[in-house]
Amino acid sequence: MRCPYCGSLDTQVKDSRPTDDYASIRRRRVCPDCGGRFTTFERVQLRELLVVKKSGRRVPFEREKLMRSLEIALRKRAVDPERVERMVNGVVRQLESQGDNEVTTDRVGELVMEGLRSLDSVAYVRFASVYRNFREAADFGTIIDELVGEPEKLQDVPPHEKPTKPVSGEA
Repeated sequence: MRCPYCGSLDTQVKDSRPTDDYASIRRRRVCPDCGGRFTTFERVQLRELLVVKKSGRRVPFEREKLMRSLEIALRKRAVDPERVERMVNGVVRQLESQGDNEVTTDRVGELVMEGLRSLDSVAYVRFASVYRNFREAADFGTIIDELVGEPEKLQDVPPHEKPTKPVSGEA
């Protein structure tokens, strides 16, 4: 493993342990050349995935890019990082076990939407607004109506943030 500080290829593992969900190994490393310390994670990768973009272009799947998207959707939301990690692991496992090395952006987006729906309804709406390319406020209403149809999914939302439907006769 190359040292991120000096570029040396001669780094040493000082400590290894599984993560809480046992989906990866956390390794603490030290560089004997510069003394720099850093952490790496080792995960099982069943296959090399390519994402087929809407333009037809194929790019390697990046777990980190998925995590960044979720961090944006979950910004200022009280969601345990362990739950987010488990959700991402589940999405990646589903993609890797589908039997094909290529996956469409639509498939990735739908799996993320499924995961966010049960994780945090506000993050779900935020992600949906980008993923589904909302163009007007009515688009938000449509996705919120979908969530209101599933009251058990809104248990984690404080009462002042829960969407409400107008009573018939109200405008």
